[in-house]
Parts: sequence; C-alpha cells; structure tokens
Amino acid sequence: MKRLLTALAIALLLSAGAHAALADVVISELMAKNGIWQQGHAWNWVELYNSGADTADLSGWGLSDESDAPFLFAFAQGTRLKPGAALVVHCVGDAPGSTPGKGHFAPFKLSGDGETLLLTRPDGTQAQALTFPAQFGNISWGLADGAYRYLGQASPGSPNRAQGYDSQLAAPALSPAGFFSGSAEVAMQAAPGTVIRYTLDGSQPTERAQAYQKPLRVSKTTVVRARAFMQGVLPSPDAAATYFIDDAPVSAVVSLIGDKKYLFDAKTGALVKGTGATPNYDKELEYPIHIEYFDEQGARLIAQTGSFTASGHSARVNAQKSIALYARSAYGPERFAFNPFPNRSYPSYKSLLLRSANSDAHSTRLRDPVLSSSAAGLGLLYQDARPIVVYINGEYWGHYNLREKINKYFVAQWEGVTKESEIDRIDILARTGTDDYVQNGSNEDWLALMDFCRSHDLNVPENLQYVQERLDIDNFFRHSIFEMIIGNKDMTNVRMYRVPGGKWKYLLFDVEAGFLSLDEEPISWYIKPRNAKRARFQHVHLSALLEVPQMRSRFLQLFGEMLESNFLWPDVESRFLAWESALEPLLPRHFKRWKGLNAEKWRVNVNAVKYYARVRPLKVIGLICQRMKVSPQERAQYFGQAEQRLETLNRRQP
Repeated sequence: MKRLLTALAIALLLSAGAHAALADVVISELMAKNGIWQQGHAWNWVELYNSGADTADLSGWGLSDESDAPFLFAFAQGTRLKPGAALVVHCVGDAPGSTPGKGHFAPFKLSGDGETLLLTRPDGTQAQALTFPAQFGNISWGLADGAYRYLGQASPGSPNRAQGYDSQLAAPALSPAGFFSGSAEVAMQAAPGTVIRYTLDGSQPTERAQAYQKPLRVSKTTVVRARAFMQGVLPSPDAAATYFIDDAPVSAVVSLIGDKKYLFDAKTGALVKGTGATPNYDKELEYPIHIEYFDEQGARLIAQTGSFTASGHSARVNAQKSIALYARSAYGPERFAFNPFPNRSYPSYKSLLLRSANSDAHSTRLRDPVLSSSAAGLGLLYQDARPIVVYINGEYWGHYNLREKINKYFVAQWEGVTKESEIDRIDILARTGTDDYVQNGSNEDWLALMDFCRSHDLNVPENLQYVQERLDIDNFFRHSIFEMIIGNKDMTNVRMYRVPGGKWKYLLFDVEAGFLSLDEEPISWYIKPRNAKRARFQHVHLSALLEVPQMRSRFLQLFGEMLESNFLWPDVESRFLAWESALEPLLPRHFKRWKGLNAEKWRVNVNAVKYYARVRPLKVIGLICQRMKVSPQERAQYFGQAEQRLETLNRRQP
C-alpha cells in the first residue's frame, strides 16, 4: 500500500464508494463474512489506514453503518494512528467500546449482502462514505491498485499487498453423491475456460492439485473435493461429495470432509487424541468442514461447507471425540435446512452435535438420549437425539448420537424468539463443578438473584414475589426433581437461560450419569439447609424456596406428578427398547472399530441401567420423604397415587 500513498486521495475520489473528499485516514479493508477464528472469535472487521505523513488523532471519530447514527462506535480519547499504520475495528454487535492498546469493538455487525460504512469526524462532518457490494465468505474487500476490490489474501492490521479481483468463480458440479455397488463414476463440470482441480484425501485443492480431464472411476469409499480456477478471477468455493462403495447405510449417515491439518495434526488438529504431548486437544479450535447428511435410504439431504469444533470436556482425551457442527455464512448457507429429530418440528438448525456418548461410550451409548427424552411433556428444554454413523474423509468413524446443540439458537427455537437482536441477548449460564461461566449474554441478574435468596427470608410476601418475577419456579422445581429421580451423579453440568423479558429457566444437559445407583445422592445434594457449606453442589435458591410452606407443597406435588407421568416402567421401557433396536445393527462394526466393548458387555450394561430405571423411582419416594421430613399424611397426599402405580408397574419382574 505504501507505493500508493501519493495517488491514494485521487483514487478514492474515483472509487464507487467515495462521496466526498477524504481525509488521510481511510477505510482500507473489511471482511463481512469472516470464518477465520482467532482467540475464540470470528468477528467481522473494518481496517482503517493512515495514508498521511502525520500521526492522526482519532479521538471521538465515529464509525457506523447507519446514516442517522454516525457515532454508533466512537474511538476513545487518546486513540492515535501513526503514518503508514493500520488499526482494526471488530464489528461484534453486542460488545461496544474501545480501549487504546486493547482493541476496538463496534456495536454493529457488517452485512454480508453489502451496505454503506460511514467514517465521521468528531465535528460531525463526513470523512468517508464507503459502499461495498455483497461479499464472499472469508474474502476481504479493500484497496488494491488504487481501487476497492476483493482481495486474494486478507491482511487485517497490515498493508494491502494482495492481488485484487472483481469476481469469484462458481463451484464445480460433481456427480451425485451416494451409495453404490462395485464402483462409481465421478464427473465434474465448471464454467468454460476454467480448470477444475481436485483431491481425494479431503484436503482443499490448490493450483498444484490434480487437474480434472475425464470422469473418475472409484472402487472404494472415496471423498472428492474440487475447485475451479481461472487467471484473473478468485478461485471458486469447494465442491465436495462422498461416494460409498459396497457400504449400504444401516442408519442415517454424516460424512465429514476436511483438511487433515484441521482434523488430526498434533499441533493444529481439533480431533487429535488428548495426551500430554498434544496440548491443543482441549482448545476451542474451529475450522471449516464439508458436511453431508444421508438419510436411512441413502438420500443426501444436505451438502454444505460449515465449521466444526471438538466438543465436551474430560471426554476430549478420547480418540473418538464429540464434534460440534456449525452452519456459517462465511462458508455456505446460514442454516442446516433439514430436521433430523423425531420430536421436533423445526425446519432448520444453526448447529448440530455429533456426540460420541462421552463417559457412556464404553457402557450403553444410549443412556443420555433415553434419559433426556424421559423429560418429554414436562416443559423442560432437552436435547433431542437420534443414532447415526459418521465417516471422516471416507473412513468409517463409528456410531454417534446426533444431538441438538445447546446455544442461543437452540434456546431461541424452543422459546419462539425470532429476532436476531433478541437472540443475541439470550442469557445462557453454565455450571461445571464449582465454576460458573457465561455461555451467552450476562450473569449479573442471576448472581443478584442468588444473593437475594441467600440473604432474604422468602416467607416475606414481597421477597417471594421478587423471586417469582425473576425465576420460573415450576421449571426450576421440575428440573431439580428430574435430576433427583434419575440420581444423576454428574450434576455439575447445569445450564440456566433467560430470553429477553423472560424469567430464568433450566434445561436438561448431560444426564448420562443417571440411573447408576439406588442411594440418596443426589437428593442430599439438593435438599440441605440454606447455610450449608458449599460441597459438590449448591442450590441456595431451592433451600430458600423450600422454607416457604406453599413452595414446599408445590414442590412435593410436582414430585409426585412427575413420578406418575414420566417414570412408569412401561413408558420408560418403550424408550429403551426403541433405542436398543436402533443401535443393535450399528454396534458390531463400531465395536470392531474402537474396541473396548462388545455386544455381550453392552447388553449387560443396558440391562443394568434398565434395572435402576425400573426400581429407583419407587425408591426415591422414601428417600425424599426422609430427607424432607414428610409426614405420613403428606406422603399419602402427594405420593399415594404414584406409589400405588409404581408398585404395580415398576416392581414386576422385567
């Protein structure tokens, strides 16, 4: 860019986006569809460049995409830009403010469809009005050879030296993916004058990759990834497809196609097995991946490039990791336009989770989805699931449980929130062990509510009203009761959420440690004095509420109702049997691939869980009555009918 300084002012006057004489400080580059993740974020950004000979004082300068609000973002006092230097403003939407030396964060987001950016001086006069067109994913737009163009290499914070382009080629078309006997022929087609280059190992084709000349004949399961190239035009996005040979589906299938450096490289791979020698295994690394979904009949329902991360915590040390999948506009469609889940009516998803069963991976592989589905009808948000098979770059990767992914979009679908501005403001909090963290939004109101419950007597009507206005008490009670009934011993994984204008609610998450025993835990973790020392788990708001007679009565009422409505053995057994029948044809190959389990051990483990699922609900009545000092009259009132039905249905021999 330095070689352009003398002609920069003239060039900018001639550019389509310039509407007035510009200052030395100009918008030099931007990215409105960013999928390049750094430090846990992939924010869009705008770069400012000082083409003058003197240091520019940016104090009070405004940057905005709204003509009637030119100071949506204003640079802090003391912000200066040296000659020939550039700075980057991250357009994050929900984290305004800037601090010199720590970065700049604008409270608006760039539109990938194109819009006008305004750079405004402190006195309100316009320094620049730059209109940019629709953007391509992961391609920046900025100054190159005296004009604004698409840049072959983004360079935020550095001079623009990349070649500029006016357009991008369309992706090649490949023969339909799917399942074939013996072999498959793969043909490729692109615009005239282009060269198609392809790979068969999942890596992104470069200008050095094999050039396509005639249809390929593949005789084993193969992934094909292709791009179109032409001199003077941006290379196309990828096209990718999987051709399964003599490998008929026994369930729905997800095929992932991506660069090995993003998958299994010891230093950069997100799916590398965790050891002391591979410290990256637990990092939040998000990379591009091509995603295909085939239904049970072999029909391909989606084929798009998105992104992925390894998912989970302690289970990341496993070779078969859980994988989160995201639809990102930087790579392709903004949603996965299908619904794979039997109990949902949503037309699409922003993200999905391929769960490896984590701590249940070498036991039943079905405990979490079966137990989660037991909450159906309670008004509790839980992750729906279905069993599938996964391939990575054409290699069989075993059985996974496809799950809904917990994030702001997951909550928004359930709660009916549709406006993006409101979705961004959904609060989601997480508790892992003794640590609390914010997954989305803020925890300030939640912490204030907990402090209030800790320090106030909720028998005082106005104090109880304060809590009722902020916490969905029935939802909270049902969540606590559910965890007690199943005896979830991993209750450190807790999620709370609140939509704008709503009350705090709980959602079910990670219940695969349920139905492991008949003992008092976790009832004793929940039911304890408000002033008890923090142990493995703490619910100060539950303790405070149960000190109120009408709240205690409501809690016991809901407890008895849930036992009768959701834990009668015929219903629970049917859920187990449905998952068992779905898993049985998948597991022999999975056991051969990953070792550590076989069909006989799996059946023993499943039967053990079923035993506890049949017996524990009746046992829980005695435990909760003892812990809460429930009188015989109260036991008959709140649990009498449920106890009768459980005695009849759950005590019989399986």
